Amino acid sequence: MDILLICLGFILLIIGLIGSFLPVLPGPTLGWFGLLMLYFTSIQPVGWFFLGITLLVAIIIAVLDYVIPAVGTKRFGGSRAGAIGTTIGLIVGIFAPIPLGILIGPFVGALVGELVFNKSNTKQAFKAALGSLLGFLASTFMKFVVSVIFIVLFIVQVVNNYDHFSVTF
Repeated sequence: MDILLICLGFILLIIGLIGSFLPVLPGPTLGWFGLLMLYFTSIQPVGWFFLGITLLVAIIIAVLDYVIPAVGTKRFGGSRAGAIGTTIGLIVGIFAPIPLGILIGPFVGALVGELVFNKSNTKQAFKAALGSLLGFLASTFMKFVVSVIFIVLFIVQVVNNYDHFSVTF
């Protein structure tokens, strides 16, 4: 059963890492559930204190994930339409057949959102789109770093306790 829980935990961590780039997946939160799987193994290599601290980090990151792009957009004079355009642009950019679509999409989405819905002038819309892009990049980087840290913590726990795990399913 332990091997199954470790595999499930690792899969959740990898999906969490992917989720640090995709807005539809709660990256670090899924990663935390991967760490939680270790608690349910026969020797419980992680305790409640470890899980509590990592859950707090995951919650803080989840909240900041919504705050940082909005702050970036507002700081550069953007609006809600620019922030929504960023998210739509990201989703389109992921599936776009062009390289770096995941970076170009949010910028173009914010620019279009500002130009169409707020009737902003081009200079103001460009500035807001840049702020939205910078907020998105900062948020994505933060989620990616936390997801990688969760994976490292998971691997260290598994390697340090590998000889104690039960091999039965």
